[in-house]
Amino acid sequence: MTRRGMVLLALLAVVLLAAPLFADRYVVSVLTTVLWFAYVGQAWNVMMGFSGLLSLGHALYVGLGAYASAALFVHFGIGPWLGIWVAMLAATLAGCFIGFLGFRFGVRGVHFALLTIAFAEVARIGFDHLQWFGGSGGFFIPVAGDAGNDLLNLRGSPTLFYYVILALVVGALALSRRLLHSRLGYQWLAVREEPEAAEAVGVDLFRARITAVAVSSALTALGGVFQAFYFNNLFPEQVFSMGRSIEIILPAIVGGIGTLIGPILGAFILTPLGELLTFLIEVSGLDLPGLKQLFYGVALVVIVVYRPDGVWPWLARRLGLVRQPGEDA
Repeated sequence: MTRRGMVLLALLAVVLLAAPLFADRYVVSVLTTVLWFAYVGQAWNVMMGFSGLLSLGHALYVGLGAYASAALFVHFGIGPWLGIWVAMLAATLAGCFIGFLGFRFGVRGVHFALLTIAFAEVARIGFDHLQWFGGSGGFFIPVAGDAGNDLLNLRGSPTLFYYVILALVVGALALSRRLLHSRLGYQWLAVREEPEAAEAVGVDLFRARITAVAVSSALTALGGVFQAFYFNNLFPEQVFSMGRSIEIILPAIVGGIGTLIGPILGAFILTPLGELLTFLIEVSGLDLPGLKQLFYGVALVVIVVYRPDGVWPWLARRLGLVRQPGEDA
């Protein structure tokens, strides 16, 4: 990244750090949602963007992380910072099992994506009937009330959650950058571009792919833990839904698959526009169900047609934020 890019990134960091000091409660909640999608979009990007594994069922890992941590907290009083390890383990095991089935039996491309959808649907139906997790009636975490901010148990004001998800986004960005420029990252890129050639030079395709699945699913589960304690309620129809999986992948597709900043930029484009659209519908008094999904569909088509590599590579070149046109930032 050029010096100009570093300066703009630093300015963005300052703005995001100071935002809760000046913004009202609604703006903070919107920014929190934006950052959540930026985080899970980055987690999904590890699979698809770095290693070329298309997953359309990432809501599975969000749901497993959310339910595991929430159940530990409600039933056993185990805080979320301990529960995340169980949540990440559960999601990682599920992801590795799906990956093992897919890679062991040669399921690739679209068929692998269908496999991920199938497991997310199985989880949705299963949790709908598991009463220990609330079943179809929902699973609820007690609200903190006026007890103040309790970072240890993730109980507190919207500002607390805002800074938590901001820290997660920064952490995911730093981890993704480190992974991308590591030996493992170069193996992922080789597997993504030319798997046969990568295997010919000694890259273990199974190991590289299963590692990408494990990292992606674990990171996504952490996003599920945040979601559970932020909203305080979980419903299988929402958490494991296909629509949620699509919402997770859209920021990376719009911003730029395989880039570091792309998922973050995509989240900052889609979520505010979606909120604006919802506001305009409410103000106009129109009853147009599904319009938000239609908007996302149109936005995706426009991006695919006019910016197939995503918005970030084009924007970075236009603003001179990267040293070379093909260089990631």
